[in-house]
Amino acid sequence: MSLVPVPTSAPAAGAVVSGPAAGPTPAELLDFVRGAAADRALIDSLPLDPEGRTWIRLEGPGGSEAWLIGWPPGTGTGWHDHGGSHGAFATAAGTLKEDSLAARLPTEGWKTLELAEDVDRERQLTAGEGRAFGRHHVHEVRNESGTAHAVSVHAYYPPLPLMRRYSRTGQVLRLEQVERPEEWQ
Repeated sequence: MSLVPVPTSAPAAGAVVSGPAAGPTPAELLDFVRGAAADRALIDSLPLDPEGRTWIRLEGPGGSEAWLIGWPPGTGTGWHDHGGSHGAFATAAGTLKEDSLAARLPTEGWKTLELAEDVDRERQLTAGEGRAFGRHHVHEVRNESGTAHAVSVHAYYPPLPLMRRYSRTGQVLRLEQVERPEEWQ
């Protein structure tokens, strides 16, 4: 497998490819991120910062967007979704914890939702483990280690048109921000 870091230029805002056969499936993205996570030369090429996450954009399969990400101890993403893209991620080093919601949220027209009691899911992903997810996946990912970095590979299709950021207090989820690719430069 040849993985090539690419410049961090973002796709055009709102760029969406229609049709289920237009790009890689979640299962194909999972195969890709697992293969990339097993590439020691690639993983070792990521500079690790003691305080902030670091990343390198990769060339994903079939027009997908892919990232190699380093997670210092105690860092995480906060609650977010992927703007309608499906995807996958795999841990290459360390352990990541994912909290997710087993519920399909409306994508528009709300600021605050009361979540049902049984929607929370939790998983630990150690080196070599990965997971695929659908277009409506809401989660947070974090490195809970107090001492060790984690490294992971993520892929999304279509390339992320936006990300919605949420805050959560108990069973209340609040939409806080919508980020566009041009903001991630």
